[in-house]
Amino acid sequence: MASVKQVQITFDCAKPERVARFWCEVLGYVVPPPPEGFASWDDYTGSLPPEKQDASFVCSDPTGVGPRLYFQRVPEGKVVKNRVHIDVRVGTGLVGEERLAALQAECDRLVALGAIRDQVLLADEENESCINMRDIEGNEFCLD
Repeated sequence: MASVKQVQITFDCAKPERVARFWCEVLGYVVPPPPEGFASWDDYTGSLPPEKQDASFVCSDPTGVGPRLYFQRVPEGKVVKNRVHIDVRVGTGLVGEERLAALQAECDRLVALGAIRDQVLLADEENESCINMRDIEGNEFCLD
């Protein structure tokens, strides 16, 4: 029988710390303390060779329940639609206008952080309403 494994979600991006801090705000995640011997992440980053500086960043769920998020710098920009995306579950258990209001309130908060709203998908016979969005580097995600 297979055991449950922990999951880390990795983002390819141009500016890892910027994207990580955006997702901290979205999810209520935190940046872990800097490595031992360093007073801050800036101190740690400054100790690295230039090609390694600002190459990656991490954030995690302060409760330890959600997956760790890892952000790594890549040279190429985003070109096509993500094959995997994050659903931010803000409307769980809500239906109709109450759900739409909760989704829209979260959408407004995230747009103020730099996210982009793509489209609202209204409820049908099979699915509840959701909002398709993009983060500050264009990665798709949904408010569900």
